[in-house]
Amino acid sequence: NEEADRELLGHVLAPLGFELRSAASGHDALDLIAAGYRPDAMFVDLAMPGIDGWAVMEKLKADPRTQDIPVHFLSGKDERKKALELGAIDFLAKPVNQEQILKAFAKIESAIETNVRRLLVVEDSEIQHRSIRELFDQKGVQITAVTSGAEALAALGDTVYDCMILDLTLPDMSGFELLEKLHADDQYEAVPVVIYTGKDLTREEEARLRKYADRIILKTERSHERLLNEASLFLHWLESTLPSHRRGGPGMIEHRDDIFEGKKLLLVDDDMRNIYALSAQLEELGFEISIANNGREALDALEESPDYDIVLMDIMMPEMDGYEAMGRIRQQPRFAGLPILALTAKAMKDDRAQCLDAGANDYCSKPIDMSKLTSLMRVWLHK
Repeated sequence: NEEADRELLGHVLAPLGFELRSAASGHDALDLIAAGYRPDAMFVDLAMPGIDGWAVMEKLKADPRTQDIPVHFLSGKDERKKALELGAIDFLAKPVNQEQILKAFAKIESAIETNVRRLLVVEDSEIQHRSIRELFDQKGVQITAVTSGAEALAALGDTVYDCMILDLTLPDMSGFELLEKLHADDQYEAVPVVIYTGKDLTREEEARLRKYADRIILKTERSHERLLNEASLFLHWLESTLPSHRRGGPGMIEHRDDIFEGKKLLLVDDDMRNIYALSAQLEELGFEISIANNGREALDALEESPDYDIVLMDIMMPEMDGYEAMGRIRQQPRFAGLPILALTAKAMKDDRAQCLDAGANDYCSKPIDMSKLTSLMRVWLHK
């Protein structure tokens, strides 16, 4: 029972120098934290009166002040997979024993010692290893660099990492295979994955990757800054080292309950680099995103699901460009009120007028200024 679990925890932890505080419900735990109490680690029972352990975890992860507290779940049912996906450091099946608790705290000490953030780089190029080390130099990140899938699996079996940067081309297995092995085996901790690759992906490969990866970045001359930005979202305490206009993650999550949360957005663009760069930031704002690669696919997507809240429409696309696609959308009375924002790399004076004439509500030129695009989307979704 819960009282016996608390007594056992106290018996094991007191000799180790830990001060134990207990809360009888999820509400009590959150009230303690709201009052300023910041534990070094938490054991959370899933079955509690009031709000359950899952809800407590969601609130902890939504707050940048508490999202890094290591959490162990306790439950009479085996729900390890879901617990790790939510960000728990481990899962203990009840009843717990002294050996399990000591093992759990060894893992916690590893996670919190010296407040180091751990980054695993899986890449077979030594040049890329050096390049990524330089990128995170003086950022307080402990980097482990490996050159094969087998080495990555061994590292992930031994250590809790905050983020993994993964190249898809490895000597012993593909990045796809590595991700599938990690996903299929509960012995590995859930780890955020940033794909960093020079490989041109087919649409099938992209869909396969999106099941397991958090971000996809294609290697270009200017992709290093984006790699730093995206990885820093998962290395949360780095946020304070980034200029305010480049911060993501917690700051953006705080706005997820506003007008963007849960809205359905159709992104229409034929350039995969633009799709990866934009979709990552749009997801952070709370959008549910679908992709179309040309105007014809956009029309098919709207026919299949007419309940999109907003469309971002690239202009220069093969098969059917944005002008024609917008014209066809506006011919249908049911889409008269659908906000469409045109995106174009052209910078001619009559661009905006041409987009508006074709049916766009507004216009944003490339490269996209995210703060401007966010403002435009907010205006048109309010309307």
